[in-house]
Amino acid sequence: MIHMQKKWWNRAWKTVLAAGLSVSLAACAQNQEAAKPSESNQPAPAAQPAPSTPQPEQAEQVLRLNNFTEPLSLHPGLITDVWSSNVIFQTFEGLTRIDKDGVPQPAIAETIQASDDLLTYTFKLRDNARWSNGDLVTAQDFEYAWKWALDAKNGSEYAYQLFYVKNAEAAFNGKAKPEEIGVKAQDDKTLVVQLENPTPFFLELTAFYTYFPLNAKVVKEHPDWAKEAGQDYISNGPFKLTAWEHKTKLVLEKNENYWDAQSVKLAKIEMNMINDANTELSMLENGDLDWAGAPTGNLPLDAMESLKEKGLLEIAPKAGTYWYEFNTLQKPFNNKKIRQAFAYAINRKDLIDNVTQGGELVATAIVPPTMFAENEKGLFTDNDVEVAKQLLAEGMKEEGYASVDKLPPIILSYNTEEAQAKIAQAVQDMWQKNLGVHVKLENQEWNVYYENVKNGKYQVARMGWTGDFNDPINFLEIFRTKEGNNHTNWEKKEFADLLAASSKEKDAQKRKAILQDAEKILVDEMPVIPFYFKSTVYAKNPNLKDVVISGLGNVQYKWAHFE
Repeated sequence: MIHMQKKWWNRAWKTVLAAGLSVSLAACAQNQEAAKPSESNQPAPAAQPAPSTPQPEQAEQVLRLNNFTEPLSLHPGLITDVWSSNVIFQTFEGLTRIDKDGVPQPAIAETIQASDDLLTYTFKLRDNARWSNGDLVTAQDFEYAWKWALDAKNGSEYAYQLFYVKNAEAAFNGKAKPEEIGVKAQDDKTLVVQLENPTPFFLELTAFYTYFPLNAKVVKEHPDWAKEAGQDYISNGPFKLTAWEHKTKLVLEKNENYWDAQSVKLAKIEMNMINDANTELSMLENGDLDWAGAPTGNLPLDAMESLKEKGLLEIAPKAGTYWYEFNTLQKPFNNKKIRQAFAYAINRKDLIDNVTQGGELVATAIVPPTMFAENEKGLFTDNDVEVAKQLLAEGMKEEGYASVDKLPPIILSYNTEEAQAKIAQAVQDMWQKNLGVHVKLENQEWNVYYENVKNGKYQVARMGWTGDFNDPINFLEIFRTKEGNNHTNWEKKEFADLLAASSKEKDAQKRKAILQDAEKILVDEMPVIPFYFKSTVYAKNPNLKDVVISGLGNVQYKWAHFE
């Protein structure tokens, strides 16, 4: 199989050479027509029995890709990272699912009714919705899962995504009882949800993994069910987890009990864990992978130009922002002006043109332009070095530093990966050149790195955010409090009050204005430095069809297949 796969890469490259450098990867999928016999003027021979027509070889429906690193968790209520979520989006399903056009559609719910005031939703579950072990998926499984995430002792970092549900936030903070939370299974097939306020994107939320169900019976009997593959790992999506070789590979297989199994064509998905971009691309070229690059892997930055020239690079915009985070409790970044100085002293356009090379947009705001179109222009000037120097001088004076060499040591942390190293090195040079500060670089393997960031064991750290649903609140609410996914230790009452006001504003334009005012406060305070708005960049086997990547960067293999 590997040898046969190698041929598609060679064939794609030869096709590009023949057709010119502008040819797209998709065009390389054309099969050459079989050679026809030459015509002859000789009399036709006597009729012979027709030979049996050879049947075309069926493509093996096994997808091989890179998932970069060991998942932090495979429990829908505990995950927050893209590599864990990539597994969960294939193995679990919510009341709704985002379709190929980016629109939420009924999934485990067969019908959905909303009250006129948009405060009550009634979901009727499908009769044929089953777990991978054959159990029926019930409304109680959803109620149990949501309340599990809202129990603070379970440590769900994404519990706040459920705060749109009535009394959910109060229950999470111990100010309401679980039975007061606005989610109730009326019977096995009927789930009624009450919201705090009208939430126009609620049916997008129900397609998000924090809203996925849990098989209550299995979870109660086997508390460690999500730590290994096996008979206890029960899911309800298009695929099921059948193998988990920790730090090496995950294997998913088609879930024959999935309600829409007829739409699933892949028999198996092999998810490797390769954290070296050069190895990943080499495996694609050798036919060992069918996909390299985003959203769950990486392409070598040095290969970007070559892949573009060959027409083998796919680039699509994504609702995400790459940023660096400050630990605002660590000196000198407890000072706003010093944070601003470090942010303004970065040349983002140069970084995109010469380092990342992935078609990203300069970001001088937090919310992507797909949500706030005005943010294509941004809220401050890129590479504003003179202002940066002035702010640094003012901030040092406020903190009692006589000169830059009196500043505490500056340590920039990033996870071990080629692209992150090159970005960090470029930023290190910019800060040295523009501000005269010495910066030490520190890298760690992802899981160790992320634990340190979550626990505040960093000074400046690379991070970012990709939207979970298509609304600006998703980017801003991270910083509502110091809890959850806010690792900066920054919070501000004026900012939080604006977010609270936005949730009660029914006029869309007024709500947008409130959220934009909140973003201005966030960018002025600069607990994070925005660098660029992300893009999805990848190369793939041209015979692979119908992999669906949303504008948020989430990938679905439900409809994927090989031709």
